[in-house]
Amino acid sequence: MMKLGYQTNTWGGVVGAAGGVTCVKEAYYWANGSTEQALAQIAEAGYSGFELFEGNLMAYEDKPEQFKTLCEKHQLDFIGVYTGGNFIYPDILEDEFYKIRRVAQFAASLGAEQLVIGGGAIRSAGIQDSDYERLADALNKLDQLAKELGLQATYHPHLGTIVQSWEQLQRIMSLTSISLCPDTAHLEAGGCDPVKVIETYIDRIPYIHFKDLQGSDFVPLGQGGQNFKAMLELLVKHGYSGWITTELDSHPDPKAGAEQSYAYLKQLLQG
Repeated sequence: MMKLGYQTNTWGGVVGAAGGVTCVKEAYYWANGSTEQALAQIAEAGYSGFELFEGNLMAYEDKPEQFKTLCEKHQLDFIGVYTGGNFIYPDILEDEFYKIRRVAQFAASLGAEQLVIGGGAIRSAGIQDSDYERLADALNKLDQLAKELGLQATYHPHLGTIVQSWEQLQRIMSLTSISLCPDTAHLEAGGCDPVKVIETYIDRIPYIHFKDLQGSDFVPLGQGGQNFKAMLELLVKHGYSGWITTELDSHPDPKAGAEQSYAYLKQLLQG
């Protein structure tokens, strides 16, 4: 049986930690909302697990018992944490690794399964061919770090990075050993066919993000054009038994968005 999770970033939307502007090791992803409210409403919507951004996780660095109590209170599994970096600039790589190592160690201590990694900066002057080798080297090292901590590392292609198109995805996958976390809407928006990506790399997909797309807007599942039925059929065919985490960057009513996606997914899974 596949397990259904939800990302907490809908509560507050996707922002960043201000300290990262002047200090690379403080450059956290952040959702500017209440994690406590998010977990309560994710559970009420029917999900059994959650993923959150690194900044929201590290807010509990000095109070891990409070985090554990929240998970127990709402009977939610802590699936994993989303982190990232530029990864192509040698001068800041040490600090990027310092940040991710701290995040990964804390996540592992709390029982997380997944370390989801995004990144690969686009330079102001454009992409350099060597940037793919630099990104690949960083991802391979982070994959090893995750293994040492008992985590599953996955790379998450994302708009605004050097891995958006089908050709770019093929290239980074050929250079790395890290597993893949497809984000279905980011893949489509970048010019990929999410169904083709899943079919091609199913043996390297231990974790997946379902996100729907309508035009240029992210919407609750079933309200856009994504072919989730075909994706689920592929996952079932190949015996996928991991988490499917729904992600919705923002919504005027976060709980309603979570409920709509859950109802849609359950209908597909039962149909």
